[in-house]
Amino acid sequence: TESYDLKTFKTYEELVTDVKRYIHFYNTQRYQAKLNNLTPLEFRNQVA
Repeated sequence: TESYDLKTFKTYEELVTDVKRYIHFYNTQRYQAKLNNLTPLEFRNQVA
């Protein structure tokens, strides 16, 4: 996505680490308009 358009990685491990970091960011810090401006984690906790 937006983080990976111009990024190159020296090793597979760097790629995996960066993808995991982005997934964590996406689920815990990136607000989603379609989820009433909540993060996916906040939305999930609200519904549960």
